[in-house]
Amino acid sequence: MSTVDSTKLIYVMGPSGAGKDSLLAFARARVGARVMFAHRYITREVADGENHISLSQGEFTSRLAHGLFAMHWDSYGMRYGIGIELEAWLARGMPAVVNGSRQHAATVLKHYPDARFIHIDAALPVLAARLARRGREDAAQIEARLARRPAFKLPSRARVVKIDNSGVLADAGTQLIDAFALVECG
Repeated sequence: MSTVDSTKLIYVMGPSGAGKDSLLAFARARVGARVMFAHRYITREVADGENHISLSQGEFTSRLAHGLFAMHWDSYGMRYGIGIELEAWLARGMPAVVNGSRQHAATVLKHYPDARFIHIDAALPVLAARLARRGREDAAQIEARLARRPAFKLPSRARVVKIDNSGVLADAGTQLIDAFALVECG
């Protein structure tokens, strides 16, 4: 396998309800083919606004056993994977975006030491309202999710851009596109 250019990996993460999918859709519509957006493979049905491929547990296990994921993790009872096309894009020097997990970020940094991280967040009331609109969890589950919000910390060498998506989508979306431009140019 060719050596990958980990400076071109853009790892987007943040809590549920922060608006990652909406921001990524906003950016994707504006940057075109200059940036590759990795599909997530998830053991959950596709819902509105999501960009992922739904797999059964068996399908996920088979793909994992055959080495078809560049990265994978488990979260809240579901399994997530990013296909090996990520490696091909990075080997060719193409900027590539992954919608990832904060809990998996340290592992990503070990395999892609020069990756850039974008942490998207929003105020707690905004997160709660968005989670409620999503309709996957009841009020008690949402409250529990927000209460167990893990601390987020990466090693000091990690390059992290923080974006607050509590307000207008276009404002945070423009910040996200600006962060992509840093990777494209540098």
